[in-house]
Amino acid sequence: MLQKYNPKNEYIKVWVGDRLMDRSEAKVSVFDSSVQGGDAIWEGLRVYKEGIFCLNHHLRRMSESAKALAFESMPSFESIKAAIKATLEANGMTTDTHIRLTLTRGEKITSGMDPRLNQKGPCLIVLAEWKPLVYDNEKGIKVITSTQRRNNPQYLDSKIHHANLLNNILAKVQANFANVDAAIMLDHQGFVAELNDTNLFMAKDGVLYTPFADACLHGITRGLVIDLAGKLDIPVFEKNLSLVEFYNADEVFATGTMGELTPIHEIDGRKIENKSGQLLRGQLQKAFAELIPSLCEKL
Repeated sequence: MLQKYNPKNEYIKVWVGDRLMDRSEAKVSVFDSSVQGGDAIWEGLRVYKEGIFCLNHHLRRMSESAKALAFESMPSFESIKAAIKATLEANGMTTDTHIRLTLTRGEKITSGMDPRLNQKGPCLIVLAEWKPLVYDNEKGIKVITSTQRRNNPQYLDSKIHHANLLNNILAKVQANFANVDAAIMLDHQGFVAELNDTNLFMAKDGVLYTPFADACLHGITRGLVIDLAGKLDIPVFEKNLSLVEFYNADEVFATGTMGELTPIHEIDGRKIENKSGQLLRGQLQKAFAELIPSLCEKL
């Protein structure tokens, strides 16, 4: 299991609604929309010693998701930042921390699907835990291809960062049964979309490729890597990519807030062999690490 329980998190304080609670007491109502139908949005934040990475980017994406789901309201960025600051200070957290920031549609007056039953406003949850990067970026990871397809806009647009993650979870279940770290999810046409939890890149003969973000999220780290590639004069293209192209890539890596740039060494039992000898991920990881301080916000 990649993420293990950290005893330091046993007595953390969690922000729920409008106040801090002990971990053992932190709960939402059984009438909350997150319980009733997974009706919530979320962001994963990373705390470095320099501050919270790309905080405004994450809050803007949360706001856009709330608008897409027609939430009646959303707390101001200032009030969300105040809740985050209070949570971090209460736990003495200044680095090596992951924040699961969740906004549910709120509590319903009675059980049901209709959002008009949500008459108490949204519920903000700030769950901050002591947690290292999710993957070992030195050893890298092994993955399989899931039979579970990634949503595209004709079903449920993956640009909405929603909390209904069952298709991703089912892909992760398959990875668990195969005793690997994660699962590649394909789009409805059979092209590679992303991992069950992060975006994907591949390198071939000095050129960087990433799938179109049609059936996946426009990840914040994904966008930064594309920008960095341009600054490093690494050709980069978004295109439809098949599994065969990934099998035969020189390098494959995943990108995400909780993992940074993670090398993938094996896909469906095929070893990723770097026949060109060019190390694009290493160049990008170095540039990314140098960029982190300038993109962090102190609260």
